[in-house]
Amino acid sequence: MNDSTQPGPRLTLRSSASGDAVTETLWSQVGGTPTFELIASEFYRGVREDPVLAPMYPDDDWEGATWRLRAFLEQYWGGPTTYSEQRGHPRLRMRHHPFAVTPDARNRWLRHMHAALDAAGLAPMHDAAFRDYVERAALAMVNRFE
Repeated sequence: MNDSTQPGPRLTLRSSASGDAVTETLWSQVGGTPTFELIASEFYRGVREDPVLAPMYPDDDWEGATWRLRAFLEQYWGGPTTYSEQRGHPRLRMRHHPFAVTPDARNRWLRHMHAALDAAGLAPMHDAAFRDYVERAALAMVNRFE
């Protein structure tokens, strides 16, 4: 008889067929906060000079924008939960709705994010996972097609 109060089998990622369980997050595997700070800073270095994206940010809040991106990405990739503790649920589509996120804006955002990831020099497996995520996230943010 199956006791429905007992949890089912757990999936455990292992380093090989009989290897140790992998318990570290991508956040810790790539170097934690310093790596995510580099990514966010490099990203906004490009965005500040972008004629389409820069106007979407208040001139006096670049530091805040950098913190929000870093904290969000850290939380997403298994780091500290500071973003949600301070800002609540990410609600990315809702937070981006006031801005015209067109296909051109998406492409520009991705160009700056890919440059930031190039600067971070992540290991191939982590780099591929990160780029896959940002590609999907950027596509989901498009809210205008004019």
